[in-house]
Parts: sequence; C-alpha cells; structure tokens
Amino acid sequence: MPLRPTLLTAALLLALPPAWGANLGGLYQQALEQDAQYAAARETYKAGLEKLPQAQAAQRPTVQVSGNARLANSRTEISGAATTLNYQPHGFTLSLSQSLYNQQNIENVEIGKLQVALAEQQLKLAEQELLLRVAKAYFETLQAQDALETANAQKQAIGEQLALAKKSFEVGNATITDAHEAQARYDLTEAQEIAARNDLDVKRRALEKIINQETPRLALLADAIQAPLPQPNDMNAWVRQAEAGSLSVSLAQSALEVSRRQVQVQRAGNKPTLSLGASYSDNRDQAQSTIKGVDSRSALIGVELAWTPYQGGVVDSRVKEAIANQEKARFDLDHARRQAVLDARQGFLGVLSGDARIKALDQALISSEAQLKSTKLGLEVGVRTRVDVLNAQQQVFSTKRDLAAARYQTLISGLQLKAAAGSVGEADLKAIDQLLREP
Repeated sequence: MPLRPTLLTAALLLALPPAWGANLGGLYQQALEQDAQYAAARETYKAGLEKLPQAQAAQRPTVQVSGNARLANSRTEISGAATTLNYQPHGFTLSLSQSLYNQQNIENVEIGKLQVALAEQQLKLAEQELLLRVAKAYFETLQAQDALETANAQKQAIGEQLALAKKSFEVGNATITDAHEAQARYDLTEAQEIAARNDLDVKRRALEKIINQETPRLALLADAIQAPLPQPNDMNAWVRQAEAGSLSVSLAQSALEVSRRQVQVQRAGNKPTLSLGASYSDNRDQAQSTIKGVDSRSALIGVELAWTPYQGGVVDSRVKEAIANQEKARFDLDHARRQAVLDARQGFLGVLSGDARIKALDQALISSEAQLKSTKLGLEVGVRTRVDVLNAQQQVFSTKRDLAAARYQTLISGLQLKAAAGSVGEADLKAIDQLLREP
C-alpha cells in the first residue's frame, strides 16, 4: 500500500491561517485518517490478507503433543482371594502429519490468493468512494454557502426596495400595491434565508462526519473558471476504459474466479487424499493383569490413503450449490460492466452538458444584470414598476446561484467519469485545488 500522510501532516494542511481556508486535497488527507467507513474497509483489507496463510497452513505439517497422568486403583478377587493394585500411569504422545495430496487444499490455496487480490481491490474501491464522498460533501457545502449568501443579498436588495416603496407610498408617488408586493417578496426571501441556513448547517455536519472535526473555512471556487473537458473527448473511449478498468468490474471478475475455484473444491470432496503420519508414544507404569509397572514405548511412520467415494449425496449437492453461486457471480460481473458503462456515459455527458450550461448561464447572468440595470432606469423615468425591479433582481440572484451550482456539479461529474474508468486519484483533487481561491 502507498504511504499515507500522518494525522499530524493532515492536520497541518488544515491548520492554515483562517484567511486561506482548507482545500479539497487537504480534507481528503484528513478523511483518510478519520473517516470511519474507510477505517472499517482498511481493517477488512487486513483481515482479507490472512486468507492465504490460512489456506497454506493446510499443506504444512501439523504437530500435536498429548500427555496424561492418572491415579488408578484396581481390585481383583478370585476364589476368595483378592488382589489390589494402586498405580500411577502416565505418558505422552508426539505425532506429526503432513498432507501429500489433497485436491481441496490445493484449490483453497488458489482461492486464498484470489481473496488477497480481492481485498486489495476492495480497499482501492473504498479509497475511490471516499474521494468522491469528500468532493461531493465539499462542493455541496460551498453550494449551500452560495445559497445562503444569495438569500442574504436578495433579502437586502428587496429590503431596500421595500423601504423605497413605503416612502413613495407615504409621499403619494406609488400605490400600496407596490409596498405589499415588496413586503411579500421580503417575507418569502426571509423564509428562504432560514431554509438556506439550515441546509448549510446540514451540509457542514455531513462533511464533519467524514473528517471527524469541525468544518474549517473552505477555499472557494474561483469566478469565471472553465471546467476541464474530458480527455480524450470521446465517450466511446471512456466506455471502453470503464469496461476494462472499473474497480467494480475488477472486483466482480475476481469474485467470479473465486466462485469457479469453489466449484473445483466441492468436486474434490470425494477424491482420495494421501498423507504422511509419524508418532512416538511413551507410557509408564501400566498395569497388565496382575503385573505392575509395565512400561511401553512405540514409534511409527507411514502413509495413509483415505477415500470416501460416497457421502450420502452431500458432495453432489455442494457442487450444484457452488455452480449456482458461480452463475450468480457471472451475472454480477455482467451487471458491473453494464453499470460501469452507464456511469461512464452519465459522467461524460454530465461534464459536456455542464460545460454548455455554464457557458449559457454566464451569458444569462450578463443579460440579467443588463436587464436589471435598464429596469431600474425605467423605474426612474416611470416606464417600469417596482415589481419589475423585484422580478429583475430575482432573476439575477437565481442565475448566480444556478451558475455556481452548475460549476460544482460539472466538477463532480468529471470525478465520477474518472471513477467509472478506474482512473480517479489524488492528482485530480490537486487539479481542482488549482481552481480554488481564498475565501
């Protein structure tokens, strides 16, 4: 496994002056140390590594030592004559056995190797999922911050219009309708501000759950950034890469190979086995008939052939069960490939459509700001109403919010596309960090 920064290193990355804020890469390093879900995956990986030594142990010698010490009393009566024996038998036995041929053990070793590879793949998949979870939580928090800032700015702007509407009504230059409309918009925006503040708190808590500390100040996405397009800019190329390199597909392929080996293990259930055995026994003070104090020593070595050609049909049943599990694994692999293709296509289209949407919203924001400026001018000359100004302001704020959300979602789609192809990594987070600015 690659070396990971220590908790102290990750903490230093986050413990920068508040003006700088924490970036995406720093939070990911913290999550590698603190996320409970990834920690559980790491321990599962360690457990998986032990599958191979356990399987190999069956092919190695087994040594057993046993001993005994007893108190014995024996009374024998023949034709009125009784004989009583009191003795203390004791002894020990040392035995060794070594498998010479056992097809099940051979297959289990191969399964152990596959299970180690499976554990490594599962850990890589957990890392990938953690990266995506951190990125999603990061950008959802930024988006919630934007929504709250938009609600605050909108509330302030509407408040100014409300004050002007009331003043104009008091001097007779406007109707009460304008004041009521502005008041209604102000009240609605206040409710939206409360909802946005609550949503931001929820998003921060979700990020805190991953990094196990209070959410620090986050670096913001720079204005007017252009999300990078997929390279290569060819959906079919990404689909082919996903079919070949997706971690989920690799996991399913390994699981299928394990299930195939399991079929061979069960089929070997009624094959003969051959083993080497050796033992040495030393027993002292044994009673034999009326003789007391008989000692015995014995040693033996030899091979043992065992074959159980029929076990009530249990072997055939287990083979059928293993074959069914193998077919299930085959369908799981097919599903993993289809899902990888779907994820790659969705990610690719998400980046392209997101890029187009960003460009469209950029232009829409320019147009909305120009419309607001002209609407305010029209209000001054009497050709526009205050309601028109409120509508124009609403459009500007909504466009700003939608533009920021489109940028966040496009970046996430880019990460999801690379994850579908099995190529996402910390370098991608560093590339995104280059698009961030000080808060």
